Amino acid sequence: MTQSETTVEVVDFVPGRWGNPADPMHLSDSVIGALTMLGINEPAPAPVDVVVPATRLGADALAALEGTGAAVATDDDTRRSRMRGFSTPDLLKFREGDGTDAPDAVVAPTTQEQVAAVLAVADQHDLSLNPFSGGTSVTGGMMPERERPVLSLDLRRLTGLIDLDEVSQIATFAAGTRLPEAERLLAEHGFELGHFPQSYEGATIGGCAVTRSAGQSSIGYGRFDDMVVGLTVATPVGLAEIGTAPKSAAGPDLRQLILGSEGAFGVVTTVRVHVHPLPAVRRFYGWHFPDFVAGEAAMRTLAQSAVKPTVLRLSDEAETGLNLANPSSAGAASAGPVGGCLMVVGFEGDEADVDCRDVYVTAQLEKLGGTALGTEPGEAWRVGRFRGPYLRDPLLDAGALVETLETVTFWSNLDRLKADVTAAITGALGDQGTPAVVMCHISHVYPTGASLYFTVIAKALENPLEQWAAAKNAANAAIRAAGASITHHHAVGTDHRGTYLEEIGDVQRSALRAVKDALDPNGLLNPGILLP
Repeated sequence: MTQSETTVEVVDFVPGRWGNPADPMHLSDSVIGALTMLGINEPAPAPVDVVVPATRLGADALAALEGTGAAVATDDDTRRSRMRGFSTPDLLKFREGDGTDAPDAVVAPTTQEQVAAVLAVADQHDLSLNPFSGGTSVTGGMMPERERPVLSLDLRRLTGLIDLDEVSQIATFAAGTRLPEAERLLAEHGFELGHFPQSYEGATIGGCAVTRSAGQSSIGYGRFDDMVVGLTVATPVGLAEIGTAPKSAAGPDLRQLILGSEGAFGVVTTVRVHVHPLPAVRRFYGWHFPDFVAGEAAMRTLAQSAVKPTVLRLSDEAETGLNLANPSSAGAASAGPVGGCLMVVGFEGDEADVDCRDVYVTAQLEKLGGTALGTEPGEAWRVGRFRGPYLRDPLLDAGALVETLETVTFWSNLDRLKADVTAAITGALGDQGTPAVVMCHISHVYPTGASLYFTVIAKALENPLEQWAAAKNAANAAIRAAGASITHHHAVGTDHRGTYLEEIGDVQRSALRAVKDALDPNGLLNPGILLP
């Protein structure tokens, strides 16, 4: 057996900056030169201290919370650390010293019973509650409405592997377990979850469930919601145990109400997930395609085949040219063909299985116009794949506006969607006098369609929040006009809520509102997140 992919240390992030503070990234000379071509040649203003408003939590409510046995903190530093997620607007607000989204208190339970007790206190004292675990939201999911005092329900003390059914290959985790810790615990028993989103270092089991997270091995292992076989959910009206058996026909599958619900319907306390034995073999390759259309067609062929790799990712010409397909060496010279697109293809499993799939996929990609680049580009991507988000902080420091967005549609609509979203973003930023580089990659594919993930870089204006809002609104409108979904794995939060409601229509909106009213009749949970 190989070792698990967990070489990542579990550390607390610094508020307002991504990742391990002891391991920052720095821009290469090549990237700095590319920024200069966009007119980015002056550093951004230095961040200012974030001042949070005084807590609005009354003495009676505070005493009641302390009586639950959960740890309660109202100091500024703790509240500041639970204030927002990690979208670019979130980070820009930190840099500007805006502390208005700070919760009024942070409550950290250690048991499911304490979670239920906190919910009861919140109901009694008319408090709102925002579940927090990894805090890696990039769509405003950490900023509920503030009409009432807001509690950040910190679930990170609900952590650990509760049970492992090795026969059924099902692991039960406490919801606050960080992904690197989950993989470490499973590896001790010879198993792996295999869920590797780019937010891997900070994301948690419960957070992945309520946002329908997608990891980079999704073609091999599925999205996180495909892995979930059961959940325990604490709601203001009681506890729900969901998931009795696999593929039950006993009515609608209520897991689907909680998966993607973003804490608006209940607080997930435990998650049961399908796991698999640690792979004995891992092989990652780079492939070159002359253009994005050819690479996309090759991906579709594999996605619609019975034989698939474990990882499949295609960077467009812009992302390949800047070498951001491998962020750990961004700006370095490429040893492969000049121009075109880089595809990463990875295999995991036992040796016979990997050998079989490797031979088939190689033959298919060669037939479809691909050029094999060997293992070096694939391994470079695998080793550096969690480093992408680290680039954003030094880019913002350098005076750039940089952000990402994603969507998903059917194969027949993919080319139109990519063109329309790219045009919307470049148009909205160009109209403001800031030409942009818009890059795109595909990293999640299915027999019927695929997601598109965009990265945008432009010169930051004096008010970058307004600058990005114009581009984001234009992109959202283009996605909706093209008939695509507003999100594939970033979730809805507040940033996507308006477009999401247009997407689902009045009937589905009414059904979800009825669920919200049944499980959370007083609207305590994440008010304004997902639903208005």
